[in-house]
Amino acid sequence: MPRPGYSLLLLMMSLAAAPALATPVPNSAVIHARVFNDCPASTLTVTNLYPASIVIADADSAAACVGFANLHTWRFSTDGVNPVEFQNGDACRYSSTLVLDGVGEGGLNLSPWWSPDTDGMFNVRPTDGEIACFGGRMPFFSFTAAFGLHYVNNTPITLGILYNPRGLSAAQPAQATYTVRYNDVDYTSGPLDFDQGNPAEDPPHGQWGALTPWYAGGHVKMFVQTVGQPHGMIATWTDIQFDANPTPAIPMTWGRLKAMNR
Repeated sequence: MPRPGYSLLLLMMSLAAAPALATPVPNSAVIHARVFNDCPASTLTVTNLYPASIVIADADSAAACVGFANLHTWRFSTDGVNPVEFQNGDACRYSSTLVLDGVGEGGLNLSPWWSPDTDGMFNVRPTDGEIACFGGRMPFFSFTAAFGLHYVNNTPITLGILYNPRGLSAAQPAQATYTVRYNDVDYTSGPLDFDQGNPAEDPPHGQWGALTPWYAGGHVKMFVQTVGQPHGMIATWTDIQFDANPTPAIPMTWGRLKAMNR
C-alpha cells in the first residue's frame, strides 16, 4: 500500500522528467516568390541549396514595368513546404552572410503572425546604404545611425538576430539582439526590449515578445520605380546558421560598443 503523498510525489517526479517544449530546428527553407509582383513580366531565378546558399535573382531587362517592387522571401522550414511557426517562447539565433547586387533591398526577417512575409525586417538597402531593423514586432535599431555604416552593392555583410524570450512579461519582456559583421568589423545593437502587444489579442498570441506564431528567414525586393530603365536585383545568402540553444546576449553600453569597434 503506497505511503500517504507517495502518488503525488510520483506525479511531481514524472512532470519534472518530462521534456520541455523545444524550439523547432529547421532542416530546409521554403521560397515564397512574388509576394509583391509589380513586375510580373520579370525573369525570376531561384536556387535553394539551404543551408549552404539561397540565391534569388530578378530582372526586368526590357524595362517593361513601373510601380513599387517585386518582393520574394524565404522561410525556415522543417519539411521544405511549410514555414516554421515559431512560438513566443522559442529562443533562437539565426544568421547569414548576404550579398546584394542591384537596385532594391534585402536582408533577414523576424515577421509577425499578421504579416508573415511583408513585415519585420533586418534591412539592407544599397540605394542609400541604410542598414536598419524595423517593422512588425521588431524593436527598432539603425546601424547606420548608431555607427555610420552604409552598405555598398556587391559586398558581403553578415546579419544575425538573437531572440531571447526571457520572462515574456512586463518585468522581463523578450529581447532581440541584432549583429552585423561588415568589412571585418563586428557591431551589435545589444539586447533590445520588445514592447507590449495588443492585450485584446491574447490569448492566443501573447503580449511581451515576437508573439505566436512568428516567422524567420530572408527577403529581397527588386525596385521597379524608374521609368524606361532596366530593373534588377540579385540576393545571395550563404552560410545560413540556426541555433536553437543560443547564449543570451550580454547587455552592451555605448562605451563598450565603441571600444569593441575600434
